[in-house]
Amino acid sequence: MEPIYPLTALSKDVKEVKDCAKENVVRITENGKAAYIFTSEKVFEERIRREREDAAYEAYLLKAVGEGIEDVQAGRYVTTREEVFAEASKRRKRHA
Repeated sequence: MEPIYPLTALSKDVKEVKDCAKENVVRITENGKAAYIFTSEKVFEERIRREREDAAYEAYLLKAVGEGIEDVQAGRYVTTREEVFAEASKRRKRHA
């Protein structure tokens, strides 16, 4: 869980908040409600990198699922083990 500090901590507990922000996203509240975030450049860049990777992976999965749905709708699928091996054999011969 990300640490939470009141806005006053930025002036009263600066070192503690900064130390915490070196490794985490720190949430800052104002009047008891979420208001700001504070973090180090390193944590910020890492968070952006992870979010980009997650978005790319999600796009890849959505594309793969879409292609799978198209294959099923077009009848390009098998239902038995024997059909799997027969299809694999056909594909090997085409690529040989």
